[in-house]
Amino acid sequence: MDPDGFLKALGDFPVDKAGAPVDALVELWNGEMTRAIDTIAPKRPLPPGRACSSPWYTPELRVVKRVGRRLECRWKRSWDESDRTHLRVHYWAYAVVVRAAKKKFFSTSIASSQCCLVELFRVVQGLLNPGPKKDLVPPSKARCDNFAKHFREKIAQIRHELYSTIESDSVGEVPMMPSPQFMYEFQLLQPDNVDKVLGQVRPTTCLLDPCPSWLLKNAKDGIVTWILEVVNASFRDGRVPATLKERVVQPVLKKESLDPEVVAYYRPVANIPFLGKVLERVVVGQLQALLDETDYLDPFQSGFRPRYGTESALVALYDDLCRERDRGSASLLVLLDLSAAFNTIDHGILLDRLAGLGVGGTALRWFRSYLNGRFPKVVLGDYGSAPWQLHHGVPQGSILSPLLFNIYVKPLGEVIRRCGLRSHQYADDTQVYLSFSTNPGEAVAVLNRSLAKVMSWMRA
Repeated sequence: MDPDGFLKALGDFPVDKAGAPVDALVELWNGEMTRAIDTIAPKRPLPPGRACSSPWYTPELRVVKRVGRRLECRWKRSWDESDRTHLRVHYWAYAVVVRAAKKKFFSTSIASSQCCLVELFRVVQGLLNPGPKKDLVPPSKARCDNFAKHFREKIAQIRHELYSTIESDSVGEVPMMPSPQFMYEFQLLQPDNVDKVLGQVRPTTCLLDPCPSWLLKNAKDGIVTWILEVVNASFRDGRVPATLKERVVQPVLKKESLDPEVVAYYRPVANIPFLGKVLERVVVGQLQALLDETDYLDPFQSGFRPRYGTESALVALYDDLCRERDRGSASLLVLLDLSAAFNTIDHGILLDRLAGLGVGGTALRWFRSYLNGRFPKVVLGDYGSAPWQLHHGVPQGSILSPLLFNIYVKPLGEVIRRCGLRSHQYADDTQVYLSFSTNPGEAVAVLNRSLAKVMSWMRA
């Protein structure tokens, strides 16, 4: 798959299609990309048994290994002791070269990710658990349907329990004051920014993509006009095409020690088309700029934010507890976790949050289109479930979803502080704590009453 050959087969963007509706442009994108990839790389059966080489295995190592095979063949023909000695010396030298190549590769990977904790964690996990994970349970159509049923019924059950336990002594809704900065429409994508946007999107390929994502990233200079037309048409129309809202859900085991036969031990991770990820990345950049300019997010929320992370959450919480201890006070700490946090988001409440942020007009209409009309399906190997419609939640695994989740839970910190408690949040994990220097029993009673008010508001 040569990028130059791909661009030659793709050709230029049709001038007569400029300014067309976004649905027609996405359909044109999928059709032309499929035609181009079929031209340069027609589908054919792959030979079985060809395993991928390790990332540290360089062409130089392949040459050295090939020399060793020739020496081995020579020794097996002659059975001469000198040939055997040459073979043993070569194998010893080959082992030394392999160790050096591994050391260089792993050291470079760790050093290049020291400034990014997420990437460093991913590299360490790859070193501790090398190789692709094999399916412990054979995929089947029935198993896909079981996963789809479990994910669908889990959300319905959680929301049913929430509505059935709403109490009347709620602390009341926190007023959402509109931001002085408003976003009535998105800024159109400029040609100079396409390269930056494509560089920020990970080249993971979805089953719905017409061609591999890495090929599009390598051929990015020739698809600038295609990206511009689709993204800007979506912004002008205030609509996300149904094709880009399709997603493939892949169940991922929460922990390797859990039983893979139990569907409840899996979380649904969505994989969306590459063009949809590019569109979301542009929206994330503009929405993040608005959040930074208005200082909208809760100051004690450390998840999914630039220059925030697990370190800031741990240091802040530990510092508060140590300061209270130095004052002679004790602290009670309660750890809260939201069940299926991303998948239970109410679309109406989220749109109200965006309106309170200052989003309106075409931009708000775009977000409404982005949330509604989603039909995911579970895919395992060559099997897939029937699609089902989502009435709640944002896609887990999407680029835009974490930012929308932070906006959604923004009032939670204010409610906790209004109840006389202190808190720090990291994504959907909330640490609530109360310091006291009086009777511990009385402090526990105060904490329980305050938590009851907080939970009442969260259920409402």
